[in-house]
Amino acid sequence: MNVSRIALAGGVAASTVLILAGTASAHVSVQPQGEAAKGGYATVNFKVPNERDNASTTKVEVNFPTDHPLASVMPQAVPGWDIEVTKSKLDKPLEMHGQKINEAVSKVTWTATGDKDARGIRPGDFQQFPLSIGQLPEDADQLVFKAIQTYDNKEVVRWIEEPKAGAAEPESPAPVLALTAPATGEHGSSADAKGAGAADKKTTVASAASSSDTTARVLGIVGIVIGVAGVAFGVLAGRRRTA
Repeated sequence: MNVSRIALAGGVAASTVLILAGTASAHVSVQPQGEAAKGGYATVNFKVPNERDNASTTKVEVNFPTDHPLASVMPQAVPGWDIEVTKSKLDKPLEMHGQKINEAVSKVTWTATGDKDARGIRPGDFQQFPLSIGQLPEDADQLVFKAIQTYDNKEVVRWIEEPKAGAAEPESPAPVLALTAPATGEHGSSADAKGAGAADKKTTVASAASSSDTTARVLGIVGIVIGVAGVAFGVLAGRRRTA
């Protein structure tokens, strides 16, 4: 009997832990497709789960970091959602591809469309919102995006708390995009291309020289053969005249 009670208590405790873990992890997050390398461009997905049993998520707002503004933000169309990209003027212009950029994206908002009873992210579901973003900063290890999730019952959940290293996860953590080091060949690609071009040029010159040398040798041998044949013909002709 005691064993059964202990087993039951253990099962309840384990279920409670799982439920709490699921609740803690069910928040708006951002993940790259592949890697988000510093100084480059990346495609990222904002994953938005529905945490309510009696309401649907009908609006998602993602605010972009002001300390590392991103000039290029292109959303991918999501069926059933309208997308609005908001830009703001920069205090300090950015330089991208040799041009000065005076404004950057400050916010992207997705709003559900369609029938009221069937629109948005329904209970038990989640939705991903893809974006192409860049140019990523070279002097940061991560980007923090503050997100606001709105339900059709007017409830608003603000995912705006920035996680701290070594500290417990906050109750409403903001989505954080981890940035990786630039690819090894990313900065050396031009040099590699130049080196490869020089190597190809040397190979072509060497091949041309070798071909010219071979042609000269063949022509020399042909000349010698023709000369020997001429001498032989002259000797035979002289003998016939004498006879």
